[in-house]
Amino acid sequence: MKTINTLFFTIFFVLFSFAQTKSAQLSPPLTNASPASVGMSAERLTRIDVICEKAIADGDVPGMVVLVARNGKIVYHKAFGMADTTTKKPMAEDAIFRIASQTKAITATAVMMLWEEGKFRLDDPIAKYIPEFKDARVLETFNEKDSTFTTKPADKPITIRHLLTHTSGIGYGMIDGDNRFRKIYQKAGIIDAFTTNHITLKKNIAKLASMPLHQNPGEKFVYSEGLDVLGYFVEIISGIPFDQFLKSHIFEPLNMSDTWFYLPKSKENRLVPVYEKKEGKWSKLKANGIFDPDYPIKGAKSYFAGGAGLSSTAKDYTTFLQMYLNKGELNGIRFLSRTTVDFMMQKQFLNIWKGAGSYYALAFEVINAKGASEGGRGSEGTFDWGGYFNTQYFGDPKEQVIGIIMKQTSGPVNDKTGWQFKQIIESAIDD
Repeated sequence: MKTINTLFFTIFFVLFSFAQTKSAQLSPPLTNASPASVGMSAERLTRIDVICEKAIADGDVPGMVVLVARNGKIVYHKAFGMADTTTKKPMAEDAIFRIASQTKAITATAVMMLWEEGKFRLDDPIAKYIPEFKDARVLETFNEKDSTFTTKPADKPITIRHLLTHTSGIGYGMIDGDNRFRKIYQKAGIIDAFTTNHITLKKNIAKLASMPLHQNPGEKFVYSEGLDVLGYFVEIISGIPFDQFLKSHIFEPLNMSDTWFYLPKSKENRLVPVYEKKEGKWSKLKANGIFDPDYPIKGAKSYFAGGAGLSSTAKDYTTFLQMYLNKGELNGIRFLSRTTVDFMMQKQFLNIWKGAGSYYALAFEVINAKGASEGGRGSEGTFDWGGYFNTQYFGDPKEQVIGIIMKQTSGPVNDKTGWQFKQIIESAIDD
């Protein structure tokens, strides 16, 4: 009996020692309201209908879901086009999409929740917690014929901050902008995401740690698998499997019941297939070395990619973003301190893209004064990002506006809705 009691206490401690706190703030859950009640024009919001219907008619996308919220109220939520072009199944507002890199903001949130508890410093070397990263090395030469390479020691260790800001030097495998790294990662069998194979975070991250870096840590922004590393880091620090940590500490408290790495059987029929354009027609994307079409409904269901592995709905992700607009709180639960959210939105790395009116913060792109002055991108301080399969979101703290548009396409498309919807939403403010 004593052993059982001890075991129970241990499990209880592990699961709940990181539980979030009650807040003096009591921001309500998202509810529906009329646009006029929150200072938005219903007539102007119908311009979203026009661009979405045109994009579908022009063959730019097969279907999509768009949601707009202001002041914690959903004022626009519509589905357009087809969820399945083969069966002619119409898109639904509660359709589930692979959100890919929108996963990164959620993983970063988990990291910062643990940071708030004093578990680590952002400038700690990741090797302190994952020893395989101790002897990081930078790519020096590469042989195109056989993908062999030479390296030199990195001039500094990779830190947690480097991983959060894509300045670690780690690459991104099959979607890396540098063909050398695509070949090196492929030869080594590195898993990027979207896998149905049986592999664990621990095994894949250990293998990733042996790969050469693009450059010395901290030198420049190179989009990377750093958030995958941090998913494993969350697992180590919390003592809880990464997927379970997200479920118990973020998804369940926020009532994000449609956000998963691998979907329960009851939700599989709501998953939208990924489409590609072939000979002017949309067809379901087949396995191509980057994407496994059976993900996230079949296979081993053992790999939890913190950089790109989640699927979700427009409403679920809006709920997550609303927590950020509320400075880390929703429904009386404090996930992050206001001071932490403010810090996370500060400039960590400038010049992601040359001449861009934005900077990179902790897991978000943030619009600066220059970007705001360009028009159509939101107020200064607006944060945004997107996902590999053509999803986009933004949150405007000044105007308390959230916009999200979900699509599922791969490859080059003539789709303008990703920037159009933001411009229209901001111009629909009417107060």
